[in-house]
Amino acid sequence: MKAVFEELRSAETSRKRLVGRLIFGALVLASAVVGAVGGLLLVYSTDLPQVEALEHYRPISSTELYDVHGNVIGSFALQRRVVASYNDFPKVLLDALVSIEDKEFYRHWGVNVWRIAGAAFRDIESGGKVQGASTLTMQLARNLFLSPDRSFHRKIQEALLAIQIERRFTKQQILTLYANQIYLGHGVYGFEAAPEYYFSKPARQLTLPEAALIAGLPKSPLYYSPINHADHALRRRTLVIDAMLEDGKITVAQADAARKAALGLNVAHDPNSLAPYFVEEVRQYLEGKYGADQVHAGGLRVYTTLDMDLQAAANAAVLDGLAAYERRHGWHGHLENILFEGQTLEHYQNPDWDEQLATGSYMHGLVTAVATTTAGIKIGNYVATLTKADVAWTKKPLARLLIPGDIVYVKVLSLAPGGKARVSLEQDSGVQGALLAIDNLSGEVRAMVGGRDFNLSKFNRATQALRQVGSSFKPYVYTAVIDQGASPDDTVVDSPVIFQTASGQYFPHNFDDKYEGTITLRRALSQSRNIPALKLADKIGIRTVEEYARKFGITSPLPPYLPVALGAAEMTLMEQTSAYSVFPDDGVRLAPRFVTKVTDYDGRVLEEDYPEVKDVISSRTARIMTSMLEAVVEHGTGVAATKLKVPLGGKTGTTNDFTDAWFVGFSPAMTAGVWVGYDERRSLGSKETGARAALPIWMQFMSAALAGKDPGQFQPPPDLPQKQTAQTLDTPDLAPAGDEGH
Repeated sequence: MKAVFEELRSAETSRKRLVGRLIFGALVLASAVVGAVGGLLLVYSTDLPQVEALEHYRPISSTELYDVHGNVIGSFALQRRVVASYNDFPKVLLDALVSIEDKEFYRHWGVNVWRIAGAAFRDIESGGKVQGASTLTMQLARNLFLSPDRSFHRKIQEALLAIQIERRFTKQQILTLYANQIYLGHGVYGFEAAPEYYFSKPARQLTLPEAALIAGLPKSPLYYSPINHADHALRRRTLVIDAMLEDGKITVAQADAARKAALGLNVAHDPNSLAPYFVEEVRQYLEGKYGADQVHAGGLRVYTTLDMDLQAAANAAVLDGLAAYERRHGWHGHLENILFEGQTLEHYQNPDWDEQLATGSYMHGLVTAVATTTAGIKIGNYVATLTKADVAWTKKPLARLLIPGDIVYVKVLSLAPGGKARVSLEQDSGVQGALLAIDNLSGEVRAMVGGRDFNLSKFNRATQALRQVGSSFKPYVYTAVIDQGASPDDTVVDSPVIFQTASGQYFPHNFDDKYEGTITLRRALSQSRNIPALKLADKIGIRTVEEYARKFGITSPLPPYLPVALGAAEMTLMEQTSAYSVFPDDGVRLAPRFVTKVTDYDGRVLEEDYPEVKDVISSRTARIMTSMLEAVVEHGTGVAATKLKVPLGGKTGTTNDFTDAWFVGFSPAMTAGVWVGYDERRSLGSKETGARAALPIWMQFMSAALAGKDPGQFQPPPDLPQKQTAQTLDTPDLAPAGDEGH
């Protein structure tokens, strides 16, 4: 019995030793695992970003441009983003996001361990890399600090950063950071910019189906794009709606209605498209002053001088005027045909179709079918039918005019439901036009058109093109004469004359090759007589004329030759228009400007511009010249403008061989200039004068600009000497000569 007891005691001792060894081994193993994990965490946490920086986090933000009424007219951005606060995001959007991306968001501490473990097991089992299972906080950490590669290393770093973020920030703050940072396709970042892009509305106005669609985009913005893959977007939206229903965020009835709703996209058009030449001028100015990085990523707010309503009127006036010119000169044909280039009717896309289609706009369309009396046209998502009446001006039958695959230029006359449009056939032969409008009291540029189509040519013909100005230069000659004491009722002899010059004899002539004899200065200017202008310039000296032009702000080269008096000098539309504003401004010049104020991301004012004012001529001279330029409109070369029935002054300009057509004029409140011509400096055609090609554009614009407003009155000219005391100014001098302008 004793032996049995000893044997049992020995067995118990052995068992205790075995358990002790097992416990010791387990402790050693646990220590090793803890050490290994700690070591791994130490390795993976090395060089991790400091999340404290998020307290001062500033996402890359768009610089936005505003017009005088506070409307957005353009933006510059590396990332299209509108930074918003938590309260800007509606509950339905945040509920949708949490339901589909991270159901446990309000309960976890940054990492959902079981979700990650399940995803990791599935990925290991399938031989893939770790993916999915990220919480919203982990996604935020990845987007802010890490690369997008899918690896265990990145996943661990993502989790560590998420834990730090959760410790330092509230759930509300994390959601706000996420909602401003996430990419949602088509260059759009954040839950404020996305609704503005896809639905043309702020986030707070989103409906349930719209919010569900936006919330479904973070998983794969490209694959679920409602623009490129509507079917994918609808399926994803349904998943989001189902997830919200499962979480009790919406009712069954709401879910059913949301699933049946159409996508309802209303994609915002590019705000830069209304005034692209103006916006480009502002961009160049801002980058020169603040640098490209600040302009494209710093979130500046730029308050410009543009008036969107006037800009729209300017766009329409130029395009309508060029269309009228094209019709006067008949159909040229030579259309591009995509079928000859190996493209197909089904897959063709024109750059114009990215713009918003609107009544009155001019677009390129694709001819899809041609019959005897009709032709089918595709313009983006719209279709139209051209009839015989729409092409009557070409004097050609439709069947001989167009073939399938032709790219045609059309004007949109009306838009109807169901993607139907009514259009007229137009033509783009390459003729260009430019318009600039300046507020007289401030020098602020209210509208600018630099060409027919910014997408085809970014060259700004309002600010960059140096063109001969023709007779629109003559007011500087008359200003110099009046400023030196002459009267509008003084006379000059309009008769043939020969000027002896260093290069030989100069035989100028009037545009109509007729001569009126002794006429007043007022009549000589209003009828744009060449000989009187040359005689006056010759009498006072062409260099004196140049000095006066410089006072008006003309900086372009002015050769000291007598024909400069007729406009044989090149300058920009900006120079001419700004110079003419001196007359209604009582002799004061306000330098033209595009920007009134710039603020930074935090709203601090970086600059606030005020007009640069300079006295040019006396108020007496300015008022007399204004009255003389009124005479140009009342009974001179600009007489067509009397149809507007408001006080107006201005001057036409036409160069040799009808290469350039000008009209620069003003009301008491606004000065505007118009130029028409070809870039390659070829003739516009016989009789295409400033009065015919440019003045109708100016009139259409000014009619819109003055509509519903008090036009005001010009300051009356001072009392002038009686007619019987007037003198005759007719003493030619010798002067070098160049090309004649008209």
